[in-house]
Amino acid sequence: MKRTKLAASFLLVATLFLTGCVTKKEFVNLQTDYNKLKDEKSALDKSYQDAQIQLAEYRTQSKSLEDRLSEARKNNQELRNSYATLQGSLDKSLQQNSQGNINISKLVDEINASNRYIKQLVDAKSKSDSLNVMLTNNLTRSLSREELKEVDVKVLKGVVYISLADNMLYKSGSYEINERAGETLSKIAKIITDYKDYEVLVEGNTDNVPISRTNIRNNWDLSALRASSVVQELQNKYGVDPKRLSAAGRGEYNPITDNDSELGKQRNRRTQIIVTPRLDQFLELIDKAPEAEGEAATE
Repeated sequence: MKRTKLAASFLLVATLFLTGCVTKKEFVNLQTDYNKLKDEKSALDKSYQDAQIQLAEYRTQSKSLEDRLSEARKNNQELRNSYATLQGSLDKSLQQNSQGNINISKLVDEINASNRYIKQLVDAKSKSDSLNVMLTNNLTRSLSREELKEVDVKVLKGVVYISLADNMLYKSGSYEINERAGETLSKIAKIITDYKDYEVLVEGNTDNVPISRTNIRNNWDLSALRASSVVQELQNKYGVDPKRLSAAGRGEYNPITDNDSELGKQRNRRTQIIVTPRLDQFLELIDKAPEAEGEAATE
Protein backbone atom coordinates (compact mmCIF):
# COMPACT_ATOMS: atom_id res chain seq x y z
CA MET A 1 0.00 0.00 0.00
CA LYS A 2 2.85 2.34 0.87
CA ARG A 3 4.46 1.53 -2.46
CA THR A 4 1.26 2.56 -4.27
CA LYS A 5 1.09 5.80 -2.30
CA LEU A 6 4.71 6.56 -3.10
CA ALA A 7 4.16 5.95 -6.80
CA ALA A 8 1.08 8.20 -6.83
CA SER A 9 2.96 11.00 -5.09
CA PHE A 10 5.81 10.73 -7.54
CA LEU A 11 3.39 10.84 -10.43
CA LEU A 12 1.65 13.90 -8.98
CA VAL A 13 4.91 15.77 -8.47
CA ALA A 14 6.03 14.98 -11.96
CA THR A 15 2.73 16.12 -13.43
CA LEU A 16 2.71 19.38 -11.53
CA PHE A 17 6.29 20.03 -12.41
CA LEU A 18 5.67 19.46 -16.07
CA THR A 19 2.55 21.57 -16.20
CA GLY A 20 4.20 24.35 -14.19
CA CYS A 21 1.13 24.79 -12.01
CA VAL A 22 2.92 24.55 -8.60
CA THR A 23 4.75 27.12 -6.58
CA LYS A 24 8.26 26.65 -5.41
CA LYS A 25 7.13 26.10 -1.84
CA GLU A 26 4.68 23.48 -2.86
CA PHE A 27 7.35 21.82 -4.90
CA VAL A 28 9.71 21.72 -1.95
CA ASN A 29 7.02 20.22 0.22
CA LEU A 30 6.25 17.64 -2.39
CA GLN A 31 9.94 16.91 -2.77
CA THR A 32 10.20 16.43 0.98
CA ASP A 33 7.25 14.06 0.99
CA TYR A 34 8.78 12.19 -1.86
CA ASN A 35 12.08 11.78 -0.07
CA LYS A 36 10.29 10.55 3.04
CA LEU A 37 8.35 8.06 1.00
CA LYS A 38 11.53 6.97 -0.72
CA ASP A 39 13.23 6.43 2.63
CA GLU A 40 10.24 4.48 3.84
CA LYS A 41 10.41 2.36 0.71
CA SER A 42 14.09 1.62 1.34
CA ALA A 43 13.31 0.71 4.93
CA LEU A 44 10.47 -1.52 3.78
CA ASP A 45 12.70 -3.21 1.22
CA LYS A 46 15.31 -3.87 3.88
CA SER A 47 12.66 -5.19 6.29
CA TYR A 48 11.36 -7.41 3.52
CA GLN A 49 14.83 -8.80 2.83
CA ASP A 50 15.43 -9.35 6.54
CA ALA A 51 12.09 -11.11 6.78
CA GLN A 52 13.02 -13.34 3.83
CA ILE A 53 16.36 -14.22 5.47
CA GLN A 54 14.67 -14.92 8.81
CA LEU A 55 12.03 -17.03 7.06
CA ALA A 56 14.76 -19.07 5.40
CA GLU A 57 16.44 -19.54 8.78
CA TYR A 58 13.12 -20.61 10.33
CA ARG A 59 12.59 -23.09 7.53
CA THR A 60 16.11 -24.48 8.06
CA GLN A 61 15.51 -24.75 11.80
CA SER A 62 12.13 -26.36 11.16
CA LYS A 63 13.75 -28.94 8.87
CA SER A 64 16.41 -29.65 11.49
CA LEU A 65 13.76 -30.05 14.19
CA GLU A 66 11.77 -32.37 11.95
CA ASP A 67 14.89 -34.48 11.34
CA ARG A 68 15.63 -34.56 15.07
CA LEU A 69 12.02 -35.51 15.80
CA SER A 70 12.21 -38.32 13.26
CA GLU A 71 15.49 -39.55 14.76
CA ALA A 72 14.01 -39.34 18.26
CA ARG A 73 11.01 -41.39 17.16
CA LYS A 74 13.33 -43.96 15.61
CA ASN A 75 15.45 -44.13 18.78
CA ASN A 76 12.31 -44.40 20.87
CA GLN A 77 11.16 -47.41 18.83
CA GLU A 78 14.58 -49.03 19.17
CA LEU A 79 14.45 -48.46 22.92
CA ARG A 80 11.01 -50.04 23.05
CA ASN A 81 12.32 -53.06 21.15
CA SER A 82 15.36 -53.30 23.44
CA TYR A 83 13.12 -53.02 26.48
CA ALA A 84 10.91 -55.82 25.19
CA THR A 85 13.99 -58.00 24.55
CA LEU A 86 15.42 -57.27 28.00
CA GLN A 87 12.08 -57.97 29.63
CA GLY A 88 11.93 -61.32 27.85
CA SER A 89 15.48 -62.14 28.95
CA LEU A 90 14.66 -61.10 32.51
CA ASP A 91 11.56 -63.29 32.59
CA LYS A 92 13.58 -66.21 31.25
CA SER A 93 16.38 -65.59 33.76
CA LEU A 94 13.90 -65.45 36.63
CA GLN A 95 12.41 -68.74 35.48
CA GLN A 96 15.85 -70.35 35.15
CA ASN A 97 16.90 -68.89 38.50
CA SER A 98 13.87 -70.42 40.14
CA GLN A 99 14.72 -73.79 38.61
CA GLY A 100 18.38 -73.22 39.51
CA ASN A 101 17.46 -72.61 43.14
CA ILE A 102 15.64 -75.94 43.18
CA ASN A 103 18.65 -77.69 41.62
CA ILE A 104 21.05 -75.99 44.04
CA SER A 105 18.88 -77.06 46.96
CA LYS A 106 18.95 -80.67 45.73
CA LEU A 107 22.71 -80.44 45.19
CA VAL A 108 23.22 -79.12 48.72
CA ASP A 109 21.15 -82.01 50.10
CA GLU A 110 23.25 -84.50 48.11
CA ILE A 111 26.49 -82.89 49.31
CA ASN A 112 25.29 -82.99 52.92
CA ALA A 113 24.32 -86.65 52.53
CA SER A 114 27.74 -87.40 51.01
CA ASN A 115 29.47 -85.54 53.83
CA ARG A 116 27.55 -87.55 56.42
CA TYR A 117 28.49 -90.76 54.62
CA ILE A 118 32.15 -89.73 54.42
CA LYS A 119 32.08 -88.90 58.12
CA GLN A 120 30.72 -92.38 58.84
CA LEU A 121 33.54 -93.91 56.82
CA VAL A 122 36.14 -91.73 58.53
CA ASP A 123 34.70 -92.53 61.95
CA ALA A 124 34.67 -96.24 61.15
CA LYS A 125 38.25 -96.05 59.87
CA SER A 126 39.38 -94.09 62.92
CA LYS A 127 37.66 -96.55 65.23
CA SER A 128 39.24 -99.47 63.38
CA ASP A 129 42.68 -97.86 63.50
CA SER A 130 42.31 -97.17 67.22
CA LEU A 131 41.24 -100.75 67.91
CA ASN A 132 44.12 -102.07 65.82
CA VAL A 133 46.59 -100.04 67.85
CA MET A 134 45.03 -101.24 71.11
CA LEU A 135 45.03 -104.86 69.94
CA THR A 136 48.66 -104.64 68.84
CA ASN A 137 49.78 -102.93 72.05
CA ASN A 138 47.89 -105.35 74.29
CA LEU A 139 49.29 -108.38 72.50
CA THR A 140 52.84 -107.03 72.45
CA ARG A 141 52.71 -106.25 76.19
CA SER A 142 51.42 -109.74 76.95
CA LEU A 143 54.29 -111.49 75.14
CA SER A 144 57.62 -112.15 76.81
CA ARG A 145 60.94 -111.08 75.36
CA GLU A 146 61.65 -114.63 74.25
CA GLU A 147 58.27 -114.88 72.54
CA LEU A 148 58.79 -111.57 70.76
CA LYS A 149 61.89 -113.04 69.12
CA GLU A 150 59.64 -115.48 67.25
CA VAL A 151 56.46 -113.42 67.00
CA ASP A 152 56.20 -110.30 64.85
CA VAL A 153 53.16 -108.03 65.31
CA LYS A 154 52.45 -105.14 62.94
CA VAL A 155 49.61 -103.19 61.34
CA LEU A 156 49.48 -102.73 57.57
CA LYS A 157 46.64 -100.87 55.83
CA GLY A 158 44.21 -101.33 58.68
CA VAL A 159 44.99 -105.03 59.16
CA VAL A 160 46.86 -106.63 62.08
CA TYR A 161 49.44 -109.25 61.08
CA ILE A 162 50.73 -111.67 63.73
CA SER A 163 53.56 -113.65 62.16
CA LEU A 164 54.73 -116.82 63.98
CA ALA A 165 57.96 -118.64 63.17
CA ASP A 166 57.37 -122.25 62.09
CA ASN A 167 60.10 -123.68 64.38
CA MET A 168 58.14 -122.35 67.37
CA LEU A 169 54.85 -123.86 66.21
CA TYR A 170 55.75 -127.13 64.48
CA LYS A 171 58.34 -129.79 64.12
CA SER A 172 60.27 -129.67 60.85
CA GLY A 173 58.14 -130.90 57.96
CA SER A 174 55.15 -131.44 60.28
CA TYR A 175 51.85 -129.71 60.91
CA GLU A 176 51.39 -130.80 64.53
CA ILE A 177 51.53 -127.99 67.12
CA ASN A 178 54.48 -127.96 69.56
CA GLU A 179 53.70 -127.90 73.25
CA ARG A 180 55.87 -124.82 73.75
CA ALA A 181 53.64 -122.89 71.33
CA GLY A 182 50.66 -123.31 73.65
CA GLU A 183 51.40 -120.33 75.91
CA THR A 184 51.87 -117.97 72.96
CA LEU A 185 48.71 -119.19 71.24
CA SER A 186 46.74 -118.79 74.48
CA LYS A 187 47.76 -115.11 74.69
CA ILE A 188 46.82 -114.56 71.05
CA ALA A 189 43.50 -116.36 71.61
CA LYS A 190 42.68 -114.09 74.56
CA ILE A 191 43.28 -110.96 72.46
CA ILE A 192 41.17 -112.37 69.62
CA THR A 193 38.36 -113.22 72.05
CA ASP A 194 38.43 -109.72 73.56
CA TYR A 195 38.01 -108.09 70.14
CA LYS A 196 34.80 -109.76 68.99
CA ASP A 197 34.19 -107.50 65.98
CA TYR A 198 37.22 -108.88 64.15
CA GLU A 199 37.59 -111.86 61.85
CA VAL A 200 40.67 -114.08 61.93
CA LEU A 201 42.42 -115.66 58.96
CA VAL A 202 45.23 -118.12 59.67
CA GLU A 203 47.55 -118.37 56.69
CA GLY A 204 50.33 -120.94 56.26
CA ASN A 205 53.50 -120.21 54.25
CA THR A 206 56.53 -122.37 53.39
CA ASP A 207 59.93 -122.04 51.74
CA ASN A 208 60.59 -123.46 48.27
CA VAL A 209 62.14 -126.74 49.41
CA PRO A 210 60.04 -129.61 47.95
CA ILE A 211 58.39 -132.00 50.40
CA SER A 212 56.66 -135.33 49.94
CA ARG A 213 55.45 -137.36 52.90
CA THR A 214 52.50 -139.45 53.88
CA ASN A 215 49.38 -137.28 53.47
CA ILE A 216 51.58 -134.32 52.44
CA ARG A 217 52.10 -134.17 48.71
CA ASN A 218 53.77 -130.76 48.49
CA ASN A 219 54.12 -127.34 50.11
CA TRP A 220 50.50 -126.50 49.28
CA ASP A 221 49.35 -129.35 51.51
CA LEU A 222 51.86 -128.50 54.24
CA SER A 223 50.90 -124.80 54.42
CA ALA A 224 47.15 -125.58 54.43
CA LEU A 225 47.48 -128.30 57.08
CA ARG A 226 49.56 -126.03 59.33
CA ALA A 227 46.99 -123.23 59.06
CA SER A 228 44.20 -125.70 59.82
CA SER A 229 46.07 -126.99 62.88
CA VAL A 230 46.34 -123.49 64.34
CA VAL A 231 42.65 -122.78 63.67
CA GLN A 232 41.59 -125.98 65.41
CA GLU A 233 43.92 -125.26 68.33
CA LEU A 234 42.37 -121.79 68.78
CA GLN A 235 38.87 -123.25 68.60
CA ASN A 236 39.20 -126.48 70.57
CA LYS A 237 41.72 -125.54 73.21
CA TYR A 238 41.18 -121.79 73.68
CA GLY A 239 37.50 -121.37 72.86
CA VAL A 240 37.70 -118.93 69.94
CA ASP A 241 34.39 -118.80 68.03
CA PRO A 242 34.94 -120.95 64.90
CA LYS A 243 32.59 -118.68 62.91
CA ARG A 244 35.26 -116.02 63.14
CA LEU A 245 38.06 -118.32 61.98
CA SER A 246 39.24 -119.39 58.53
CA ALA A 247 42.36 -121.17 57.28
CA ALA A 248 44.35 -120.83 54.07
CA GLY A 249 47.56 -122.25 52.64
CA ARG A 250 49.80 -120.12 50.41
CA GLY A 251 52.52 -122.72 49.89
CA GLU A 252 55.85 -121.28 48.76
CA TYR A 253 54.21 -118.57 46.64
CA ASN A 254 53.96 -115.74 49.16
CA PRO A 255 57.58 -115.21 50.27
CA ILE A 256 58.68 -112.12 52.16
CA THR A 257 62.30 -112.57 51.02
CA ASP A 258 64.27 -114.81 48.67
CA ASN A 259 65.03 -118.46 49.42
CA ASP A 260 68.70 -118.27 48.49
CA SER A 261 69.89 -118.56 52.09
CA GLU A 262 68.92 -120.53 55.18
CA LEU A 263 67.94 -117.28 56.89
CA GLY A 264 65.68 -116.36 53.97
CA LYS A 265 64.04 -119.79 53.99
CA GLN A 266 63.53 -119.55 57.75
CA ARG A 267 61.76 -116.19 57.39
CA ASN A 268 59.51 -117.51 54.62
CA ARG A 269 58.46 -120.53 56.74
CA ARG A 270 55.87 -118.79 58.85
CA THR A 271 52.23 -118.85 59.89
CA GLN A 272 50.37 -115.55 59.88
CA ILE A 273 47.32 -114.83 61.99
CA ILE A 274 45.62 -111.96 60.16
CA VAL A 275 43.08 -110.01 62.21
CA THR A 276 40.72 -107.84 60.16
CA PRO A 277 37.56 -105.82 60.86
CA ARG A 278 34.40 -107.68 59.93
CA LEU A 279 33.71 -107.21 56.24
CA ASP A 280 29.93 -107.03 56.69
CA GLN A 281 30.30 -103.80 58.69
CA PHE A 282 31.95 -102.08 55.75
CA LEU A 283 29.45 -103.59 53.32
CA GLU A 284 26.66 -102.06 55.40
CA LEU A 285 28.36 -98.68 55.12
CA ILE A 286 28.71 -99.13 51.36
CA ASP A 287 25.00 -99.96 51.13
CA LYS A 288 24.28 -96.69 52.92
CA ALA A 289 26.19 -94.67 50.34
CA PRO A 290 23.97 -91.85 48.99
CA GLU A 291 22.93 -92.21 45.37
CA ALA A 292 23.07 -89.40 42.84
CA GLU A 293 19.68 -88.30 41.54
CA GLY A 294 20.49 -89.47 38.01
CA GLU A 295 21.51 -92.95 39.18
CA ALA A 296 18.42 -93.28 41.35
CA ALA A 297 16.22 -92.27 38.43
CA THR A 298 17.91 -94.83 36.18
CA GLU A 299 17.16 -97.60 38.62
